[in-house]
Amino acid sequence: MYTRGRRLRFTAVSAMVVLALTGFSTSHGQGSDSQDSPGGGAGGCSNSSQDHDSSSTPSSSGTYRSQPTRTSTPSTPTASPSGDTAPPMKDGTAVLVRCASTDDPYATVEVRNPNGRDGLFTVKISFKDEHGSTIIDTADQVSVSAQDKATVRVPVASTGRVAEIDHCEVDPRATADR
Repeated sequence: MYTRGRRLRFTAVSAMVVLALTGFSTSHGQGSDSQDSPGGGAGGCSNSSQDHDSSSTPSSSGTYRSQPTRTSTPSTPTASPSGDTAPPMKDGTAVLVRCASTDDPYATVEVRNPNGRDGLFTVKISFKDEHGSTIIDTADQVSVSAQDKATVRVPVASTGRVAEIDHCEVDPRATADR
């Protein structure tokens, strides 16, 4: 008797699982009236050969058998070929420390990096004569650590004109190159 009760319970649970997996519902269609349902009943399975569920197919007896469904496994995100999508670098600031002279034909410039990562910055300098006319425009690049400052010495391009230099002007914006 004990085995019979177990078998009956197992059969009932199995039937419920099969019905749940095959899409059995108590109200198939729009209405609950027997005229609105395709099989003439108020829901459940019908012996119609129409396939209302792509995961099941009619068998030769008119009942539906469940087909295995394909599930996609979650993929691990991968980095894009272009690398990380970090925000663009902000430009740094440039301040003239010392202008070029005949004794030292280099302009000294301090560059500050406001970014949270290392960067390469372009510094633009104009060497001017006593009238304010530009003798030489030049630019140089400097690598600056994150949230730090670096000093760069920019040479005068044409040393033959160093004696004409009265003052220097530095673009206060050090353009971030990377």
